[in-house]
Amino acid sequence: MTNDRTPRRPSGPGRGNDRKPSGRPSGGPRGRGKPAGGRPAGGRPGGSRRDDDRRPRREDTERTVDQKIYDGPPIPDDVSAKDLDKYARQQLQGLPEKLAERVARHLVMAGLLIESDPETAHLHALAARARASRNGLIREASGETAYAAGKFAEALSEFRAARRMNGQRLYAPMMADCERALGRPEKALAYDTPEIRSQLDDSGQVELSIVMAGARRDLGQAEAALHLLETESLHSKSREPWVARLRYAYADTLLDLGRREEAVEWFHRVVAVDGNHLTDAEDRLAALEG
Repeated sequence: MTNDRTPRRPSGPGRGNDRKPSGRPSGGPRGRGKPAGGRPAGGRPGGSRRDDDRRPRREDTERTVDQKIYDGPPIPDDVSAKDLDKYARQQLQGLPEKLAERVARHLVMAGLLIESDPETAHLHALAARARASRNGLIREASGETAYAAGKFAEALSEFRAARRMNGQRLYAPMMADCERALGRPEKALAYDTPEIRSQLDDSGQVELSIVMAGARRDLGQAEAALHLLETESLHSKSREPWVARLRYAYADTLLDLGRREEAVEWFHRVVAVDGNHLTDAEDRLAALEG
């Protein structure tokens, strides 16, 4: 989906801070069927047949909704399938050429918009899914964009589908974070296994630890959360995004435990490596030191 390699962790599980994400129901309005009596919704006794004929039938409405998802948002003419990274293009090789090209362009748009406009990014991913729902890469993209848009139940479903198709565990941190967002911290903790960790790179393992620490705090186990974060590379000299998120989670946990001075120190250490402002550490410091 992205130009570096899929799957990407959109801003990372925990979103840079360790507050529990606020999940919200996904999906649109409920389907409108016929009321009792067999009359179309809004119909009136004695209405003319001509009036009834002019009302859209339910199946026509559903077809219109499905068509809108299939079409997806517009794609600028200068966006090419070649903008998708090599790994992702390889995952689309089993599709017919024209279909693969259209899907790839939607995935490129999803990758470009996932941080600035996650809702539209998700619509692009859904358009790709409508065309090739049995492709693991596309289900990953649907999961990532749903996660970025705060549609946590939908994201979890998409990640599970992708895992069934390709057996990968790369998105385990996001899956665990979805469980947290849905108010199920115990289920989030179940993702912290040696098998899952063995399939994550160093960054992925840190992301998982951040989510696990958050789940511990959800359960009132702040000390356990702190100890877990201390097993990671808090003093790393790297400027990778996970360093800022790890330090932020650590500072926030210290504050939760009433260790204010230490928390302030670590929020300063977050600012030192957070040049892209992935966290709100500067705002937190202003509030603590103001």
